[in-house]
Amino acid sequence: MTILVIAEHNNAELNAATLNTLAAAAAIGGDIDVLVAGEGCSAVADAAAKAAGVSKVLLADNAAYAHQLPENIAALVAELGKGYSHILAAASTNGKNYLPRVAALLDVDQISEIIAVESADTFKRPIYAGNAIATVQSSAAIKVITVRATGFDAVAAEGGSASVEAVSAVQDAGVSSFVGEELAKSDRPELAGAKIVVSGGRGMQNGDNFEMLYKVADKLGAAVGASRAAVDAGFVPNDMQVGQTGKIVAPQLYVAVGISGAIQHLAGMKDSKVIVAINKDEEAPIFQVADYGLVADLFEAVPELESKL
Repeated sequence: MTILVIAEHNNAELNAATLNTLAAAAAIGGDIDVLVAGEGCSAVADAAAKAAGVSKVLLADNAAYAHQLPENIAALVAELGKGYSHILAAASTNGKNYLPRVAALLDVDQISEIIAVESADTFKRPIYAGNAIATVQSSAAIKVITVRATGFDAVAAEGGSASVEAVSAVQDAGVSSFVGEELAKSDRPELAGAKIVVSGGRGMQNGDNFEMLYKVADKLGAAVGASRAAVDAGFVPNDMQVGQTGKIVAPQLYVAVGISGAIQHLAGMKDSKVIVAINKDEEAPIFQVADYGLVADLFEAVPELESKL
């Protein structure tokens, strides 16, 4: 068996989720190749080559792949993937965008967001917002899989010495073009990979009150998240949303402030190692999953917490 892992990156750095995806590939067993598709991304290929367990890195460096347009990436992966038993990518925005297209081009089913590997053809994935775990067996000749990064411990980023081979194939579908992007600038850690996350919910009442959480987060070196209720109310932008339809996180410490704990939110954070909840409603569902709970008015508790840090 030979497995192809699609690297998640921004043309400059290898995203940590790739290391978790490599762990899933290692659990399947067999040789592991990594595809780095982008423009001016040789540094990413070099980083991927150092990751533990990688046999070979395929570098597709072309303007057609600069912005991860799914039509172009999918065509490339489908072409290269015909010689592999498994094709894996992180269940990120990009992975969810191009991998279903790859499965369609290869005429096989896709298995989404696996959290465990039972065997080379059998995997576990959450369903019903994480309330049940489905064991799925695939008979497809090529198994196309997205990997939930929080389900696997990352492989070592150093220690490997894989070769890097250039891929000459250029797949430009010509049906889409990159227009622009607006990136949120922040000195805080990226939400999906942060070791500490402080999140606010509807109980924050407005966006200005999130400033309290920012102060706590800066002292803890934490990322700041939010529930869907807070995002829908316009308190914060949607890239801060944690939950079934937002980011899936599993930090060492998750602090939920003014979050009731709807099932959709719990689906995105219940794998956190330690969960702390602050809510004035002692019946809030969040307390059922919290390791530590404080029934208090957040507008008193959070400033006091910040003063003691």
